Amino acid sequence: MRIAEVSSEIIPYAKTGGLADVTGTLPLYLEKAGHEVSMFMPLYKSVKESSIDTRLSDITFDIPIGDREYTVNLWKSTHHGSKNIAIYFIQRDEYYDRDALYGTESGDYQDNSERFIFFSRAVIEAIKRLGLSIDIIHCHDWQTALIPIYLKTLFTHDKKLSSIKTVLTIHNLAYQGMFRQEEMKLTGLDMSLFNWKNLEHWGNVNFLKGGIVFADFVTTVSKKYAEEIRTVEFGCGLEDVIKEYESKLYGIINGVDYSEWSPEIDNLIPSKYSVDDSSGKALCKKHLQKILNLPQTEAPLLGMISRLAEQKGVDLLIVIMDELMERDLQLVILGIGDEKYHQMLKDAVPKYNSKLSVNIMFDNKLAHEIEAGSDIFLMPSKYEPCGLNQLYSLRYGTIPVVRETGGLADTIIDANDENLKNGVATGYTMKGFFATEFLFAIDRALEMYKSKTQWNALIKNAMIQDWSWEKSANKYVALFKSVLGEK
Repeated sequence: MRIAEVSSEIIPYAKTGGLADVTGTLPLYLEKAGHEVSMFMPLYKSVKESSIDTRLSDITFDIPIGDREYTVNLWKSTHHGSKNIAIYFIQRDEYYDRDALYGTESGDYQDNSERFIFFSRAVIEAIKRLGLSIDIIHCHDWQTALIPIYLKTLFTHDKKLSSIKTVLTIHNLAYQGMFRQEEMKLTGLDMSLFNWKNLEHWGNVNFLKGGIVFADFVTTVSKKYAEEIRTVEFGCGLEDVIKEYESKLYGIINGVDYSEWSPEIDNLIPSKYSVDDSSGKALCKKHLQKILNLPQTEAPLLGMISRLAEQKGVDLLIVIMDELMERDLQLVILGIGDEKYHQMLKDAVPKYNSKLSVNIMFDNKLAHEIEAGSDIFLMPSKYEPCGLNQLYSLRYGTIPVVRETGGLADTIIDANDENLKNGVATGYTMKGFFATEFLFAIDRALEMYKSKTQWNALIKNAMIQDWSWEKSANKYVALFKSVLGEK
């Protein structure tokens, strides 16, 4: 198959979250499976300032935005980690040559609708001008959700383009690309599509809704999340749309790139270890305690790497902080997010400086060191479409404590008596979103930690789990084939 992966962010070129990890890694495994892959993303300032070898092509063309036209310059490179995957960058400096991808601390960029209308139309035109024969365009999130709509409306006259099938992956339904009705005219689409069955949503134009309606198939990043978004609690106002099109909705869990996240080959941790010889994990714990100025005790070390936001359950941690700190343990937190959480967590440090380390930043090396050096990993998300840190934690033998939602429910099996007896337990889960329940789940893990025999058995079971991208990529391949009518 010939597949085009289209995303607003891709590692290592630009990243704000897990979307970039997925879109930067999945193409490599699709290529390994024998498929021809092309990639498209905007030419951001971060790309221009990097050391990535990009070349300006001789292809230029104009894209209409409302009653104006803007010129596209097309840049090309070879995707990181591949010799054959071409990645094309859409250049329009007034849209993409900015310090951040989507907005500033003050909020989203006011012209985000224009920026991604332009990007979506430019990708289709680029495919045409490059003469690429594409079978499937794999779109990611609202920033690319107009592509399925364009192919089935504005480009129906072009047999080659209109025959392309589309798959839209929703990484987080909370972000929908919703704009004022006036923005509809910028899309170039007929205003007849501004109705409750297509792009209109509570008086606004909703790019993601339109993508769900027009895409041939829609996926989410876990089976559980695909079920949850059909409900009022998780549907973010689109639950009725999701239910109407649920026959083309599938959940495929994200994979892990074990070439980056695996303790036996991780060059960012002080001592490598494996499921067969985990002795290096104790050295990683001592190293983490040392660099964070924590006493080098045998007390269980809890880690949390997270965007510091309500969705991630930071509120629950803050509510239980005082009671949690009464336990014989240490807690390490790494992340950035809402300023109110920054302050609340920093305020707790003087009270518990021998037990608590709060690091308001993103540091990839420290993230690896926390995964390797912690005994327990906290991930009490209010909702979590997929989640990756719980999967990293499994491979590093760091037992996750999670809420049963989205990808967390799909990947972590609770260490209750039956699951322990059957040898399938991998962590500790809670069903509700309550501080008391979170503390109880942590206490269950702390109690198990006292029994080294049982704890080591749980670690071993966690480390042998396989959530590799090969498995996930094969599921995407099967879906793509079904979209094309192949077996």
